[in-house]
Amino acid sequence: MTPSTTPKNRLPPARAARFALALVLAAGLATAAESPRDVVRRLADQAVAILKDKSISGDVRRDRLETLADSSVDFDTLSRLVLARNWSRFSPEEQQRFRDVFRRHLSVTYGKNIDSYRNETVQIVSDREEARGDWTVKSKILRGGGDADIAVDYRLRQTNGEWKIIDFVVEGVSLVANFRSQFQDLLANDTPAQLIQRIQEKNEHGEDFEDVKKRSPKVS
Repeated sequence: MTPSTTPKNRLPPARAARFALALVLAAGLATAAESPRDVVRRLADQAVAILKDKSISGDVRRDRLETLADSSVDFDTLSRLVLARNWSRFSPEEQQRFRDVFRRHLSVTYGKNIDSYRNETVQIVSDREEARGDWTVKSKILRGGGDADIAVDYRLRQTNGEWKIIDFVVEGVSLVANFRSQFQDLLANDTPAQLIQRIQEKNEHGEDFEDVKKRSPKVS
């Protein structure tokens, strides 16, 4: 029996395996080396591409944007920052449940704006390092210039070698600070389980918390 030969244009199996592994490792290193500015730029480009695709339904666009957010936002850290000192009042099971319903709440409420997209684009303005090694990337949603444009800052933190978004600041208003204030007021009277139930009910009706302070009972 003659020994098998390897065509000149094909790598031997062992060498091919090593080559494939090297490509995987290189891809991983490329992702890990992505800067905060690169993360926001990629996220913005992908989001705009999804919003521009009129060949798919609004529901499909929402699903794709939600998947994009899952890969780019650190919802665990975001939830901890929103609850702040109240985080320790939640049991581990309640912490996980809060994270899930709060993530869903952001998807439900901000997803309403998908159908109002009018070919806006995103411009990265600048970026800077913050305390604790966090990073802020400043951007503008371009809607014609001047006061029509919307300033959006992204705060990122490195998690397991990857930069993830932990807060959004729209026209100077922090998402984390806004929800923290509202939830602190509610938790002055509600238990963690009751707050979670409130958020779940809001999700079921597609409602936000804009008027929650006015409707919430006051501490006597």
